[in-house]
Amino acid sequence: MDLPDLDDLEFFDGIATAGTLTEAARRWGVSTSAVSKRLAHLERRLGAQLVRRSTRRLSLTEEGDRYAAGAARLLPLISDLEEDVGRRRGALRGRVAVHATMGLGRAHVAPALGAFAAAHPGVSVELELSHLPLHVAGSPFDVAVRVGHRDDSSLRTRTLLPNRRVVCASPRYVAEHGAPHRLTDIADHHCIVIREIDTDHTVWRFGDDDAETTLRVPGTMITNDGDVATRWCVDGHGLLMRSLWHVGPLLRDGVLVRVLHEVPTPSADVVAMYPAGRHLSRRAAAALDHLADELHRRLGDATAG
Repeated sequence: MDLPDLDDLEFFDGIATAGTLTEAARRWGVSTSAVSKRLAHLERRLGAQLVRRSTRRLSLTEEGDRYAAGAARLLPLISDLEEDVGRRRGALRGRVAVHATMGLGRAHVAPALGAFAAAHPGVSVELELSHLPLHVAGSPFDVAVRVGHRDDSSLRTRTLLPNRRVVCASPRYVAEHGAPHRLTDIADHHCIVIREIDTDHTVWRFGDDDAETTLRVPGTMITNDGDVATRWCVDGHGLLMRSLWHVGPLLRDGVLVRVLHEVPTPSADVVAMYPAGRHLSRRAAAALDHLADELHRRLGDATAG
């Protein structure tokens, strides 16, 4: 396959943000040799070495650092100019790259962005889903969508959908084991926990946003997949703490019941994050508007509890 139709600034910005030639090739869907040849052509044109090839991790020369910094500065200005010209015809153009968590991304972000792409044929949409946390700064993505805020002054955050986590169980489990009425009762119950990369998976959080309480629960069943955990809960294997965006429809339909209803839990809103120093293009802002509207349409009732 050939490289996408990228100018030199876009090409080198893609290499610099990817971190390795192999990763850049993977993102573009081409061979590493194709990327290496294009890079060699760019270096010949500029008459300067941009990348040191002696290490596995991509290392930029002083000239490469300057060219990458200039590309990062100029590309948003070029994008704004093209969008401003296109605005007169009401058209959005260019690429929107979104990173999202696996479960939310599959169920709701992907269909919402599909509808956005259909409504704006001049926009190309790239969506990457992962269980792994993303270091937003320095990534090639316009925005990252995740559940829960992250205190980081280098990031701007926009709430797309209010959400919180709740404790639930199946009617079968409650009939057989009863329901906990106080936090201390949880120690006497089976608990299903989700192992996530950046969290202590056996700790559940309660209280409001100003006074949070943590509780270590007995993890009798553990998985790294949220859908598996929910299936176990539906099958009656134990209590589960899960986001309302996920279990709200099951609670509404009576497939699951909420327990410890009177105990508050901290907010865990669905948010979009992007670097504070990065300009958010008009097309990316429009994609976020569309995503927020779609999440409210699809999940607003489910997360209102």
